[in-house]
Parts: sequence; C-alpha cells; structure tokens
Amino acid sequence: MADDKAAPGRLALVQDFVNTAEWDEDRDDLATPEGLAAWLAGQGLPGERPDEDDVRRAVRLREAIRMLCVANNGGVLRDGDLDELNRAAESARLRPRFRSGGASELEPEAGGLEGALGRVVAAIHEAMAQGTWSRLKGCRNEACQYAFYDHTRNHAGAWCSMQSCGNREKARRFRSSRRDATPPET
Repeated sequence: MADDKAAPGRLALVQDFVNTAEWDEDRDDLATPEGLAAWLAGQGLPGERPDEDDVRRAVRLREAIRMLCVANNGGVLRDGDLDELNRAAESARLRPRFRSGGASELEPEAGGLEGALGRVVAAIHEAMAQGTWSRLKGCRNEACQYAFYDHTRNHAGAWCSMQSCGNREKARRFRSSRRDATPPET
C-alpha cells in the first residue's frame, strides 16, 4: 500500500488492525496467539499472553471493522457487524477522558486484550465524531478488501491501489466490453 493511502492520527491503528490480513496474499497475522501478541506489542498496546479464544475475538472484531470499511466504499454491511463493535466497546468499558485545552477521548478501563481492542474501537468512535471515518474504506476488489484512506477531494477512491486492484478491474471491464461488442457468428 502506498503511503498516500495511510490513515492519519489514531485512525492509522484501525487501518493497521484491519490490514493484519491480506486475503489476496493468503496472509493473516492474527491467526495464532503468537501473531496476535506480536501485533499488540508492535502497536504498543497492552495485553497479556493471548490464547485461541482471544484470537477468535480479535479476528471477529477485525472482520466486522473490515466490513464497515467495505460499507464506506459502497458495500453492504452484514448483520451483526455493528453488534461486534458494540460488544468490544462494552467489554473494554470505554469511558470519556477530558484533557486540558478542550480535548477529550475515549479510553478503555479494561486491561488486557479487551483494553487493547477497546483502543481500536475508540479510534473508530473518534473518527466518526471528527467526520473522517467515511474515508477509511475497504478496497472494492472483493478478493482484496485492504483498508485504505481515501484522500481524494470528492471521496471517490475505490481501490487500495490503481496499480494492482484498479488496473485489474479496468482490464476486466475492457475484456467484458470487447466480448459484449463482438457480433455473434452467423
């Protein structure tokens, strides 16, 4: 992914979380407790030694957030995706914390994995409040769905990369139009 598709501020944490899996490359960094622990440590998030249940919880939340990103790009939100987000917020016991200078943010009261996942959910809440959430999108290529930040002025970005997913779609459409334009043999 190009740097110009990177999300700003705390929304980058959400983007990094969603992109722990790249389906078109058959990679899932959260597939094991060790992988989850490494990702948490790499993000500076608190967490204890994760187990298989923790992996399942993290992956369920990640995939729900991925579908929210896909919905930001014209896709359909699945039943239960928002419920998953709400469960994570509740488990983390997110509470507002007011700072000097008129700033505030949601912080998890829970520790461990619940608190770490709560920080991801809090970043989504912050982006929604700031009006930037709709710019974090899932690639329209269904085999990809990589999360990218749409920096375009008109919010029309559709692909994680024009060099890969965008060009593939353009080529597919071109082949389809050529096939449709070919007169039938008589």
